[in-house]
Amino acid sequence: MAKTHFGFQTVDEAEKASKVAEVFHSVASKYDLMNDLMSGGLHRIWKHFTISKAAVRPGQKVLDIAGGTGDLTMSFASQVGPEEKTGGQVWLTDINASMLSHGRDRLLDKGFKVPCVQVDAEQIPFPGSYFDLVTVAFGLRNMTHKDVALTEMLRVIKPGGKVMVLEFSKPHASIKSLYDTYSFKVLPWLGEKVAGDAESYRYLAESIRMHPDQETLKDMMLGVGFDKVEYHSLTGGIVALHIGYKY
Repeated sequence: MAKTHFGFQTVDEAEKASKVAEVFHSVASKYDLMNDLMSGGLHRIWKHFTISKAAVRPGQKVLDIAGGTGDLTMSFASQVGPEEKTGGQVWLTDINASMLSHGRDRLLDKGFKVPCVQVDAEQIPFPGSYFDLVTVAFGLRNMTHKDVALTEMLRVIKPGGKVMVLEFSKPHASIKSLYDTYSFKVLPWLGEKVAGDAESYRYLAESIRMHPDQETLKDMMLGVGFDKVEYHSLTGGIVALHIGYKY
């Protein structure tokens, strides 16, 4: 059986999805709080930058993959407008039922009625050339076959559309030592104290190290058929936003 990475472990490909699911079932209820604590609020700036680059317009169709608790979905829904008025759509999707449930409830509490569907990014259940924009924020590194997921995202965007991948990446050498100490010492400690789960946040740190760096991910996206790919390194390269275009 083919092997893949789960953090620093090597596991059977068939095992990875269930192991990732266990992580996110465990952390779902504390996900937003932990994001704020872990990043010192920087995740909001990274997402705001992504939203500004998306430049979503009323009436467009947007798919948020691995959308979790709905930060991007909420902003896009406010920009697209209600479907009955603009014809636009924003879909919140996630492979993890616990995360999707929290996202759905949060959106409803804020007054947003958008479709929320459990979706595996490697098998997106939409026709080709349907969406103007597909986004995935901090989800690609958890996917077993990243190239398959990216191919699916490319398939469902219209000509002239784009796919935006916001993900942890390779930091500048000048901050690597400090970043490693924080990742492998502080994150698991925070996970234990706040979420009662050090192991899930140890996996988080490991999964970041196993994810392709900026240039490698760009090459991967070009390799599956994107016509153009650009990226923006944020906060010293800790995070990068890749944008793939389909002409």
